[in-house]
Amino acid sequence: MTFAETFVDRLFDLFAERGQRHYGEGVSQLDHALQTAHHARRDGASSALIAAALLHDVGHLLQRLGEDAADRGLDSQHEKIGAGYLAKAFGPAVTEPVLWHVAAKRYLAASEPGYIELLSPASLQSLALQGGPMTPAEAEAFLNRPGAADAIRLRRYDEMGKATDVEIEGLDTYRSLVLSQVIDGVSEQ
Repeated sequence: MTFAETFVDRLFDLFAERGQRHYGEGVSQLDHALQTAHHARRDGASSALIAAALLHDVGHLLQRLGEDAADRGLDSQHEKIGAGYLAKAFGPAVTEPVLWHVAAKRYLAASEPGYIELLSPASLQSLALQGGPMTPAEAEAFLNRPGAADAIRLRRYDEMGKATDVEIEGLDTYRSLVLSQVIDGVSEQ
């Protein structure tokens, strides 16, 4: 078995083992991941951005603070945990949107009228823990980061990926796409 296959198998096993967890939304982590990826695919996003959409919250599955971390006033920093883990196998086209999707929420909250009103209660709660809307200087710095545009696109898919009682493709339909994004020659750190 190749490194890519082993790594993707571990990722998919993680979703199988922990994907039914909730984090304040009305859908499970797995349902949210699948819906987010579905919206990216429907939008014609690149394969890398679709993979990022599927994997953007993997840090929630890896962090050890519990499903109720936000209720206890803790920012799990799932974006950093997830991007760090994914960097073992994926390049910046996948990891940068994952790393910056929280910053994208803060950016949109500061720059797009009406955006905050669209956020779910759990997203509002986490926004407060993550620093709230960006200042103008933070927004300018964010826009200059590599991957900022894709992070904003990912954030929009994320917000659409919280519907209850929808039927979409299962996790295995993304296996070959995710495998295609693993960087050759990357070894486990």
